[in-house]
Amino acid sequence: MQLPIYQVDAFTDKLFGGNPAAVIPLKSWLADDLMQRIALENNLSETAFFVPNADGFEIRWFTPTVEVNLCGHATLATAFVIFNVLKYPKDIILFSSKSGILKVRKADKWLELDFPLQETFISDAPEGLIENIGKKPKEIYRAADDYMLVYGTQKEIEKLKPDFSALKNIKARGIIVTAKAKSKKIDFVSRFFGPGSGIDEDPVTGSAHTKLVPYWSKIFNKTELTAEQISSRKGYLKCTLVNDRVLMAGKGKLYLKGKISI
Repeated sequence: MQLPIYQVDAFTDKLFGGNPAAVIPLKSWLADDLMQRIALENNLSETAFFVPNADGFEIRWFTPTVEVNLCGHATLATAFVIFNVLKYPKDIILFSSKSGILKVRKADKWLELDFPLQETFISDAPEGLIENIGKKPKEIYRAADDYMLVYGTQKEIEKLKPDFSALKNIKARGIIVTAKAKSKKIDFVSRFFGPGSGIDEDPVTGSAHTKLVPYWSKIFNKTELTAEQISSRKGYLKCTLVNDRVLMAGKGKLYLKGKISI
């Protein structure tokens, strides 16, 4: 059996930037273990699979090691393929997912994700987190399956060199580190480490911004924010907090299209 496959750099308009995701259209679901093996073979932070339904599409996301409940950049990449390659005629895509209904709206060259916000709560650090992240933060929060560490400056985040082998023992999907941006054009910056999910550092993490945006909205006392994830590939997001939803707008760039044989 052959399946089409696309690879899209998400949250960027430049090749080799943003976060690459594989996107595989299906007519019906494959076995879970087969999708997991395909994701491992692709060896990207996320592989998204989608199938059509009566209202739009169902979507699922796999890292090389686990299925996840929510992924922003692979959703943007999937919407990019549906809009720009498959020529979907509507301006809004409805995705049915394990995190509920997700909307993606086409707005000129931007794609706007509509995701549920994730509340953060002050937390203690689990054993080994601070030692192996490399520097003590100002504040520590827990949000669903992630820890979020707030630092005083962007420079502190840039200098972090985590011990990824040790961080695999932390019981969390990932660790978000964040600070106010040094640029006047950007409100806040972040990085995302997910060694427990098979990803040492994720280049751009849409789902992390469902936790970051509510936090920084309170700090800046505004609902429209600009964000940059300062991995080596970098990614840029325009974010808006609307009640219990986080809107994240980004761009995409097609890198690859082909077929896989299974």
